[in-house]
Amino acid sequence: MKEILAELERRRSTARAGGGAKRVEAQHARGKLTARERIECLLDERSFEEIDIYVEHRCTDFGMGESKIPGDGVVIGSGTINGRIVYLFAKDFTVFGGSLSETHAAKMVKLQEMALKNRAPIIGLFDAGGARIQEGVAALGGYGEVFLRNVLSSGVIPQISVIMGPCAGGDVYSPAMTDFIFMVRDTSYMFVTGPDVVKTVTNEIVTSEELGGASVHTTKSSVADGSFENDVEALLQVRRLVDFLPANNQAPLPEIVSHDLPDRVERSLDTLVPDNPNKPYDMKELILKVVDEGDFFEIQGNHAKNILCGFARMEGRTVGIVANQPMVLAGVLDIDASKKAARFVRFCDCFNIPIVTFVDVPGFLPGTAQEYGGLIKHGAKLLFAYAEATVPKITVITRKAYGGAYDVMSSKHIRGDVNYAWPTAEIAVMGAKGAVEILYRSELGDPEKIAKRTKEYQDRFANPFVAAERGYIDDVIMPHSTRSRIARALRLLRNKQLENPWKKHDNIPL
Repeated sequence: MKEILAELERRRSTARAGGGAKRVEAQHARGKLTARERIECLLDERSFEEIDIYVEHRCTDFGMGESKIPGDGVVIGSGTINGRIVYLFAKDFTVFGGSLSETHAAKMVKLQEMALKNRAPIIGLFDAGGARIQEGVAALGGYGEVFLRNVLSSGVIPQISVIMGPCAGGDVYSPAMTDFIFMVRDTSYMFVTGPDVVKTVTNEIVTSEELGGASVHTTKSSVADGSFENDVEALLQVRRLVDFLPANNQAPLPEIVSHDLPDRVERSLDTLVPDNPNKPYDMKELILKVVDEGDFFEIQGNHAKNILCGFARMEGRTVGIVANQPMVLAGVLDIDASKKAARFVRFCDCFNIPIVTFVDVPGFLPGTAQEYGGLIKHGAKLLFAYAEATVPKITVITRKAYGGAYDVMSSKHIRGDVNYAWPTAEIAVMGAKGAVEILYRSELGDPEKIAKRTKEYQDRFANPFVAAERGYIDDVIMPHSTRSRIARALRLLRNKQLENPWKKHDNIPL
């Protein structure tokens, strides 16, 4: 018996050693943790239950029959984050560069199916060199199997990807179909084709970082939702994100004990909006002062900064926040902002997370670049997302809500449940100056008449009461009472039930 137990321990030690001490040292030299170190950092202490630790590839081509390492480049299993069950896989770069083989993919698929069957979030830690060339189409088939499970899990369980090293070729499409992607600055990158291929095909000379680094994907492409300084910070932020998310699309919202009183009054909000309608203010200040304990987990904070999206809590329960940001482009809606917010709204609706929307929007961004880029279709994505959402939706208009952008930003007309406005709100087709120039074109040569007409228009429309008279606004509230009014509305909507007409699926304007 002792010999058998000793053999088991030897096999376990071999598997846990990965590619060996030299490759582990090389991983550390790059500023990266190993797969198992990452798992230890991410999960609660001693909660990891590994499976398929002894799996090896079956390839015999190109001398691979002589090179086998238990685990085959990916560590899979389950554990807990603050006591809540999650499934995860971690690519092991020290074993065949983390490349995907047929058996490597089979391990991932097995885990995906376990997560889906047991309705728990799945987290992928990526650090790999793509498909294992020695296995050819078998590896490609493995990718397809993984992709299929990503699609089947979408909207059922949260899927989170963390890019912690190279992620290229077929490897990028699995993260792309997950709900959130995080990257590590300077050590991670994503691209379909690498710098060498780019140079050969297009004659462009570009580095891996310039082509697909964290800065590119969090600012320009919007592929990634956030980037962090190192492995540890990235994994700690994933833990924080998981705390906001329900386990699946039928699970209750996570709820924690909050010591922040729901009826807390914030007098400083009464002076947040400047007297000058053209002067910006920071919408993030409003969010931080309204939500529980100033805790706001922003998503895509470095992309489309004219709109804010993220998670917070009210009375200890998760809410999704969407807000125009007057500090950037006056909070206008453009292509990037529309896509960013639409995707976030749809995620919240998938997982029954109530949506709180703060509105200060002067309209859609004009110009040929926007029109040629498809602003109509991309703007419609946000409209579509809000309109189809059946979760509780609460809207607060703080200042401008002009034109079609008023309708788009969770208005009463697209099934906003509770719509408030501050006394500073202006709800109109457009600003007074533009409206007067159209309505009184014949008087443009007379500055005094134009000034009089502008004041008349402002007195009539530059306030929330015309909309309130028609029931488009449920109440005009004092800014300092915003937290208590939102908390009360969320409480009233906790048992909301609303169903859309049956359909196989919708056809959102992609």
